[in-house]
Amino acid sequence: MAWARALTFVELELRRLRHDPTEVFMRAVQPILWIGVFGTVMSRVRAIPTGSVDYLTFITPGVLMQSTSFIAMAYGIMLVWERESGILKRVLTLPVSKFTITLGRSLAGAARALTQLFIILLIALPLGAKLDVSPPHLLLAVLVVFTGSMGLTALSILMAVFMKTRERFMGILQAITMPLFFASNAIYPIELMPAPLQAFSRVNPLTYIIQALRDALIYGDYADCLANLAVTAAFSFALAAAASAVLEKIIE
Repeated sequence: MAWARALTFVELELRRLRHDPTEVFMRAVQPILWIGVFGTVMSRVRAIPTGSVDYLTFITPGVLMQSTSFIAMAYGIMLVWERESGILKRVLTLPVSKFTITLGRSLAGAARALTQLFIILLIALPLGAKLDVSPPHLLLAVLVVFTGSMGLTALSILMAVFMKTRERFMGILQAITMPLFFASNAIYPIELMPAPLQAFSRVNPLTYIIQALRDALIYGDYADCLANLAVTAAFSFALAAAASAVLEKIIE
């Protein structure tokens, strides 16, 4: 019953997406530049060692999560608006547990963010990215992106609890998403980083999400993919639990 109620939020989000898909396509502009310009140029220069994988292929999962993470973490802006308009207060008075509401919102944000997977694959594959998009590998990639985006959406809900205005939320969002992106294995191997950044990257959730994507779409390593997916799932449910614990404070 709780899962059915949580999935109601996903249905609502998909309806919104169908009526206004603008953000999905606008967010594709930056990945086009990353993959089409930066990725192809760096592949020719070969300045960053990526082993047996060409740089364009290596960078694609990282660019995917850069775009996906911004959509997922921007979800909290809607909660700030709903608080200002009084809608959120009505939602929180429903006979539904706070965890179910948080889980439903997190799943909804993940559903919106998942669209980037298919858009970026349509960009990267024609440019020469060597990705395995056979049904088992693609299904595993969908699971990784959805699980990771769920955790990042839960993080945005947690942030929204303490942000009183949308402008402040956007400022904090920029201050978090870019460091997470650059201090991960998104655009270069961890081994190339200075020691302090290497230490941070190993507790950075994006590192595990991106590595799971590479294992699924590039290396075909199911064992490592599932291990990184387990870490991602633990991160996502921990953030959902933390966000639900303080959700009441958003209307105080």
